[in-house]
Amino acid sequence: MSPVTSDLQFGQPPATGWSRLPAEYAIPQFAPSLEESREYCCRLARTHYENFSVATWFLPAKLRQDFLNVYAYCRISDDLGDEVGDPAASLALLDEWKAELDACYAGTPRHPVFVALSETVRKFDIPEHEFSDLLIAFRQDQTVTRFETFNDVLAYCRYSANPVGHLVLYLCGYRDAERQLLSDYTCTALQLANFWQDVSVDYEKGRIYLPLEDLRKYSVPEEDLTQNRNTPAFREMMKFQVERARQWFDRGLPLVGKVDKDLAVDLELFSRGGQEILNAIERQGFAVLGRRPVISKPRKLALVARAALRRFL
Repeated sequence: MSPVTSDLQFGQPPATGWSRLPAEYAIPQFAPSLEESREYCCRLARTHYENFSVATWFLPAKLRQDFLNVYAYCRISDDLGDEVGDPAASLALLDEWKAELDACYAGTPRHPVFVALSETVRKFDIPEHEFSDLLIAFRQDQTVTRFETFNDVLAYCRYSANPVGHLVLYLCGYRDAERQLLSDYTCTALQLANFWQDVSVDYEKGRIYLPLEDLRKYSVPEEDLTQNRNTPAFREMMKFQVERARQWFDRGLPLVGKVDKDLAVDLELFSRGGQEILNAIERQGFAVLGRRPVISKPRKLALVARAALRRFL
C-alpha cells in the first residue's frame, strides 16, 4: 500500500458494495489533504489505464493534473457501474458517489477524487450535470441490457460518452454549443466503435448494444451471439454498423480545426484510434464474435508518432 493510500484513514469499514472494489475506492471518514488527493488521482491513472499516459504526453503541463482529476472521477464511476457484479449494490454505490459529487459542489467532499476535483471545478466553472450525466448511464446499465433501436443506443451514448467530451472542452477553455455538438459526434463514434469491438465481451455481461431492430432486419438470432456464430448475415449486419460509426466520426472531424493545436492533437489521436478499431473489425471480415478485434502495437505506435509529428509542426 502506498503512503498516500495509508494516510487516507478509512476509519469505518466499507459497506458491502465497496468491499467488492479496491479498498482505496471507499469513501474515507476524513478528507485527505489536497496534495494527497492529487497524488491519488495521478496514481489511479497510472495503474488503471496504460494508454492514458500516452494521451497526456501532448497536454500542456498546466492542465495535466486537472485531466487526471477528471479521469479519476470517470474511472471510479465506471467501475462502480461495471465491476461490482451486483446491480442492487452498484445502484447503492452510485447513490453514494452522487452524494459525494454533491458534497464536492457544496465544498464538503471526503473522497480524494472529489477533494482534487473541487479545485478543477472551481478553476474551470464546470456545471455539475456534466459529471452527474455519466452516472445516469452507469445506473441505466444496472437495469437496461437491450436497445430496441439505434436511436435508443444514441440516447445511451448521450450520457455514457458525450459528457466526457464536454469535460475536455471545459478544461481547454471551450464552452460553446457548436464545439460541444461536434464533440458529441466524436464521442458517440468512439462509444460505437467500442461496442462493435466488444460484442462478445458485453454479451458475456448480459448486454447487447447492437440494436435489436437490426438483428431482426438481418435475420440474426440471439443464439448466434451465444454460440459465437459469425454467419454471413451477422457479418453483413456488422459491416452496416461499422459504416454507421464511420459516419459519426466524419461528422465530428471539423472539431479538430476549431480548437488549439494541443487539443487538436489529442482529438486526432483518439479519433484515429477509434477508426483503427473499425478498420480492425473490417480486416477480420466483420467476424467479431469470439474474436475481439485489436489494434496491433506497431499500428498504435504509428498513430502516436503521427500525433507527435503534428504537435511540433
